Amino acid sequence: MMMILTNTHSIQSTLSPFHPLLIEGPSKDTRDPSQVAANIVSNLRRHWKERGITKPILLITQGDPFAETGISAISRRVAEELGLKRCLVCLDAEIDSQHSVLADRHDVLYELKYSQLVDVLNDGSEKQMPQGRNAESGRLLADRLTDAIDDRISYKNSKRKSMGNEPLASWCRNYALLQEFTKCAFKTICGEVTIAHTVEKVPEFGVTSFYEVGLHMGLINEDEDMVAYSS
Repeated sequence: MMMILTNTHSIQSTLSPFHPLLIEGPSKDTRDPSQVAANIVSNLRRHWKERGITKPILLITQGDPFAETGISAISRRVAEELGLKRCLVCLDAEIDSQHSVLADRHDVLYELKYSQLVDVLNDGSEKQMPQGRNAESGRLLADRLTDAIDDRISYKNSKRKSMGNEPLASWCRNYALLQEFTKCAFKTICGEVTIAHTVEKVPEFGVTSFYEVGLHMGLINEDEDMVAYSS
């Protein structure tokens, strides 16, 4: 039976025993999801063996509706191959009223909202922000992360303008925030995290490209936490 986690204490106590796995990539992907998932699983097993991961793995998904191809299909197949249950994170209804409604809940054990992860990050601000990067001492981590994403959007929009293209869609910001807040909050909760990409070259203007924000802020470690895609 699925459990909806309702407060920071229940989130910490329920999820901290797990090693969180997040799979990132384009929602639209015409490749065979079984083959992509098989490559990801092989890369994950090698990565976890090298890191000596011993906690049970929990797959964290972020509200993508099920489709026959793309990130949701790939995620399902990775979960099946590794025998994983899932934790679902959705945007609050006031941000996107349909996000939770349309989310794939296959094999989901736990569910929580984006706003709860904001609280987790703010509660863990001091221990989560790396030494030497806390130039804005006293500001909550969620605010710093939000500002960093907004700065990245401005940079991308400037580049798009110079190329003669329209700005990023307005919804891009919400999903970039969800992506980065989820991985950083789960690393705070569990003390470790794995993020696996589904493509070798991440599209420059897609939501997945905002993974660079967590890396730049030192919240995600590229060598320890990231698994690049390879076939």
